[in-house]
Amino acid sequence: MATFLYKLGRLAFRRRHFVALIWVALLTLAGAGAASAPAAGSSSFSIPGTEAQKAFDLLEERFPGMSADGATARVVFKAPDGEKMTDADNKATVRKAVEELGAGSEVASVADPYQGRAVSKDGTIAYASVSYKVSGMELQDASKEALEEAAQDAREAGLTVEIGGDALQTVPETGSTEIIGIAVAAVVLVVTFGSLVAAGLPLLTALIGVGIGVSTITALANALDLGTTTSTLAMMIGLAVGIDYALFIVSRYRAELAEGREREEAAGRAVGTAGSAVVFAGLTVVIALVGLAVVNIPMLTKMGVAAAGTVVIAVLIALTMIPALLGYAGRRVMPAGRKSRLLGGGRADRAAAKAAPGGEPAAPGAGAGPAKPNLGTRWAGFVVRRPVAVLLLGVLGLGAAAVPATSLELGLPDDGSQPTSTTQRRAYDLLSEGFGAGFNGPLMVVVDARASDDAQAAFTEVSDEIKGLKDVVTVTPPAPNKAGDTATITVVPDAKPSSATTEELVHAIRDAGTGIEAGTEADVLVTGSTAMNIDVSQKLNDALLPYLALVVGLAFLLLIVVFRSVLVPLKAAVGFLLSVLAALGAVVAVFQWGWLAGLLGVEETGPVMSMMPIFMVGVVFGLAMDYEVFLVTRMREAYVHGEKPSQAVVTGFQHGARVVTAAAVIMMAVFAGFIGSSESMVKMIGFGLAIAVFFDAFVVRMALVPAVLALLGKKAWWLPKWLDRALPNVDVEGEGLRTAGERGRAGDADEDRGMVRV
Repeated sequence: MATFLYKLGRLAFRRRHFVALIWVALLTLAGAGAASAPAAGSSSFSIPGTEAQKAFDLLEERFPGMSADGATARVVFKAPDGEKMTDADNKATVRKAVEELGAGSEVASVADPYQGRAVSKDGTIAYASVSYKVSGMELQDASKEALEEAAQDAREAGLTVEIGGDALQTVPETGSTEIIGIAVAAVVLVVTFGSLVAAGLPLLTALIGVGIGVSTITALANALDLGTTTSTLAMMIGLAVGIDYALFIVSRYRAELAEGREREEAAGRAVGTAGSAVVFAGLTVVIALVGLAVVNIPMLTKMGVAAAGTVVIAVLIALTMIPALLGYAGRRVMPAGRKSRLLGGGRADRAAAKAAPGGEPAAPGAGAGPAKPNLGTRWAGFVVRRPVAVLLLGVLGLGAAAVPATSLELGLPDDGSQPTSTTQRRAYDLLSEGFGAGFNGPLMVVVDARASDDAQAAFTEVSDEIKGLKDVVTVTPPAPNKAGDTATITVVPDAKPSSATTEELVHAIRDAGTGIEAGTEADVLVTGSTAMNIDVSQKLNDALLPYLALVVGLAFLLLIVVFRSVLVPLKAAVGFLLSVLAALGAVVAVFQWGWLAGLLGVEETGPVMSMMPIFMVGVVFGLAMDYEVFLVTRMREAYVHGEKPSQAVVTGFQHGARVVTAAAVIMMAVFAGFIGSSESMVKMIGFGLAIAVFFDAFVVRMALVPAVLALLGKKAWWLPKWLDRALPNVDVEGEGLRTAGERGRAGDADEDRGMVRV
C-alpha cells in the first residue's frame, strides 16, 4: 500500500498540470450538471415495515385524492379579550380567511371551523384545517405566501392568528454556519502551519471536493429522489474530512522536507505514509455511513451513501491533488525562517525522543543542542510516566459525563420544540390552550374491514373500544370511504404528542385492535404524525445494536489489518464507545435536563431526537478513527523502525499530536457552527457531534490511547502467528519505502507508462 501510494504521489507531483486539470474539469462538469438539473423536491419519506407506513399506504389506495402524505396547515384564530370567535364580526373574518385559503391550486381541502366544530368550549379559539396535494417541501412559494396573506388579513381585522403544521416547512439555512466553520479552520491552519500557502491548500482542496460532491448530489437529486436535505450531511462530513485529510498529508510533506529530502521525494513519502492512514481512515468513515442502510429507512440510507461518496472524493483529492498542488507551492509551504525545521521538531527532537538509560524516553531535545520539545512530546512523556493516573482520570471523567445518558428519553421533534418566536410554536400553544395538550398530536386509526362480513359493525366496535381506553379525550365517528370497506377514526389523546402517555395510548389502541381483528376480521392500524414518530423511534432503537455490531465489527477487522494487532483495535473500539456515551450524556444534560440551555439558545427541553444515538454512532465512529489511524500509525511506524514501545508513543505524539489537535479543532468548529441554528434538530446534531469530537480527540486519543499503549508495552502489538500469516501486508507504516528510496528513480519509466507495481 505505502509503495503504491508513494509512486502515485510522485507521479501526481510530476504530472501536476494534468492532475489539476482533471479535478477542475470534474468540478466544472458537476457544477454544470447541478445548474441544468431540474429542481429536487422533498425526498419521499417512508418507513418500510412499520404499522404507520402500512396505514398510509392503505389510505392512498382506499381514499384516492386524500393526499395522506400531503402538507397540512392549521390556521389558529384567537378572539380579542372580552370577545368570542362566535361573534358575528369575528365569524365573518374567519369565513373570509377560509375562502382565501381554499383558492390555491395546490389546496386539497379546507375545513371551516364552524362547520367542523373546531371552536374551543369557551369560544375564544378556533382553527381552520388546510390540506395540500403535495408535501411541505414541495409546496410552491405562491401557496405559502397565500397562506400567510390570509392570516395577515385576519390579523388586520383584529384577531390573533398563527399557523401550525408542516406547510411552512423550509430547509434550515446553513450557509452562515459553514462560513463560521471555514473561518475558524483557516485560523487554526495558519496557526498550525505558520504559512498562508500551507494553510490554504487544505481549505482549497476541501472546498473543491465538497463542491464536486454536493454538485453531483444536486444533479442526481431529482432522478434518484434524494431530496433537498440529502446534501446537508454530505456537506458537513465532506468539509470536515476534506480539511483533515489534506492537513495530514501537507504536515507529513513538511516533515519530509525538514528531513532534507527533495520536494518530489517528500511528496511521494508523504502520500505513501500519511496517505495510507488517510485511505484507511476514509474506509472507516465510508463503512460507518454506508452502514446506515441497516436501519432500513430509505431517506437515512440515501444520506449515508451520499455522504460516503463525498468522503471518497476527499480521499482521492488528498492522494492526488494535494501532491500536485505541493508541486506548484514549492518550499513556500514552510514557515519563513524555519524551512529546515520539522513542524514539531526535527532530527534532533526525534533522536532525543529515543532511548535514555534504562530504555525510557529521555526528555526530547536532551543532548541535541538548543532544540526544544514540542507540547505533544512533553505531554506524551508525562502520560508514559503516569499511565495509570491518566487512564483512571480519563475513564472517570468520561463516565461522569455519561451519567445523564442513563435517563435518555427519545422522540422526534414537533412544533412544540420550536422556538417561541415562531408562528408554528405559537399556534401549537394556542391549540393546547383551547383544546388540550393532545390536540396537537391526533392519532388516525384506519379500519380495514374488506374481509369482514359487517364492515359498519366493525367500525362501530373499534370506535367504542377506543372510547373505553384511558387518556382519550375525543373519538370522532368513523368516516368510511366510498366503497364502505375502510374507515378512518380520529383520536385526540389527553397528553402532548411527545409524552410517554401518548406512546402508551398508541400501543393500547394497537393491542385492542388485535382483539377486534380476531372477532371481526377487520384490520386496525394506527397512523398519523405522532404514531409515525413513535414507530420511527422504535425502528431506530431496534437497529442500534445491529448497526453498532456491523460498523464496529468491520472497522475492527480493518484496523487489525492496519495495525497488525488485536489489542490496539480493541482499545480503539472501547475508547470510541466511551466518547459516544459521554457525548450522549452531554446531549441529555443540555437538551433534556436544560443545563446551559440558555447559553446555547435551547428554548424548549424535551426528549432527545431519536435519530441522535445511531447518527452519532455512525458519524463519530468514522471521524474518531481518523485520529486513531493517523496518530497510532505514527507510533506503529516508529515501533516497526526499531524504537521501543514507550519511545514509539512519544515519537507518535511528537509528529502527530499537533496535527491531530488542529484537525479536531477544525472539525469541532464545523459542527459547532450549527448550534446557532433555529432548528432544534440541527442545533442538537451540531452540539452532539462537536462535543463527541472533543471527548474522542482530546480525552480518548490524546490521553487514554497513550496511557493504554504505555501499560501494554510490546503486548499492544501482539498478533497470533497464524493470523499474521493470513493477513495481507498493507505496509501502512511505510517500511517498504526505505527500499524504494534506495532504488531512487529506477522505476520512473514504469510509472510514466502506468506500469505501477503494488
